[in-house]
Amino acid sequence: MRFSEKVAIVTGGAGGVGRALVRTLTREGAAVMVADVSAEGCRSVEEEVGTTGGGAIGSVVGDLRDKAYCERVVAETVERFGGVDILFNNAGIIPRGTILETSDDMWHAALDVNLTAMFYLCRAAIPAMKRRGGGAIVNTSSVWGVYPGPGHIAYCTSKGAVASFTRSLGRDHAPDGIRVNAVCPHEINTPMLRSGFERRGLDPQKAVDELNRTVPLGHIAEPEEIADVMAFLASAEARYIAGETVEVTGAKPVGS
Repeated sequence: MRFSEKVAIVTGGAGGVGRALVRTLTREGAAVMVADVSAEGCRSVEEEVGTTGGGAIGSVVGDLRDKAYCERVVAETVERFGGVDILFNNAGIIPRGTILETSDDMWHAALDVNLTAMFYLCRAAIPAMKRRGGGAIVNTSSVWGVYPGPGHIAYCTSKGAVASFTRSLGRDHAPDGIRVNAVCPHEINTPMLRSGFERRGLDPQKAVDELNRTVPLGHIAEPEEIADVMAFLASAEARYIAGETVEVTGAKPVGS
């Protein structure tokens, strides 16, 4: 029960990695607030956790591009569960395209969801963590943010900024007992990845099978394999890890 009596926020908590993370946290004793744009998804994950006998769970539905919503997520977590110990900035979007293929809306959406929402959430959550004597923040960057790949200018830029944001925030707030780290995954076998293949007219299973052959470990990450690393970074087992970006790639380089 690594997270007994801990309160966590998970953005994108109704998606692939987020849902796996919520299952892990509640199973190990945490009270979890799910923040997601999908009301149906939030209901589904709350029902799933309730059915399996997990820990306390709540949700706040809204758009992370809205500053007031980001602040409300933290405020409602404190009101319902008494504080905030852990913040998982997990939500993200993947606009595809070179600069000539990227619209203004695609650019701003990537920065707003992938980066600016983290700024609002961290700024709201850190005072609550300080009141409880410390905490942990785990951001989701990407290996493509550290080593940019082709044809994803908005995505790579936003995720690269997340890596820098994490290092800076981690250094600033380590003296407060707040550890800030990021995971940098490669491809993950999520509904978002598969729906992206569908939009491009590809067979999702065949596309995933092809990706699996490019990974030295033999397969792209399952959501649980990324969620486990995120949970570790938030746990006392990682108590001396701060300001780091942890690559979780199965040894696959960018561009393969």
